Amino acid sequence: MPEQKWVVAAALVLLFAALSFVLFRLIRRGNGKADDMDGMEGHEFEYFCADLLKKRGFVEVSVTKGSGDYGVDILAEKEGVTYAVQCKCYGEAVGVKAVQEAYAGRDYYDCMVGAVMTNQYFTAPAVQAAKKLKILLWDRGYLDGMMEEE
Repeated sequence: MPEQKWVVAAALVLLFAALSFVLFRLIRRGNGKADDMDGMEGHEFEYFCADLLKKRGFVEVSVTKGSGDYGVDILAEKEGVTYAVQCKCYGEAVGVKAVQEAYAGRDYYDCMVGAVMTNQYFTAPAVQAAKKLKILLWDRGYLDGMMEEE
């Protein structure tokens, strides 16, 4: 009998630990969205990013049509500054092509700022190109920070 009580107590401790971990993740990660981000398809990720921008004070946020968007997935404005944003939901580091797309799209849509948002990080050549072309890079760490500020 005392052995059964020990087993039940251990099971309750494990259950409490598991529930605490889940609650911590939900609170810290904006209800699991950061974990879900990796499993999104491209257009779903674009709407996720658009919602994130809205929550961070951007206005006039719109997702462009899927094809023929000239390298821009989201158009937005904040404090009078217009943004052209390219979104990339990848399983690996984002390269120079995304930076080039944001650069071209910024000019096409006559925006003041171009940016690339991703669930990953950027290659060194992409970072170098972004500096040269004056494109903002919002990587996974940046997006996580945006979600934590909600």
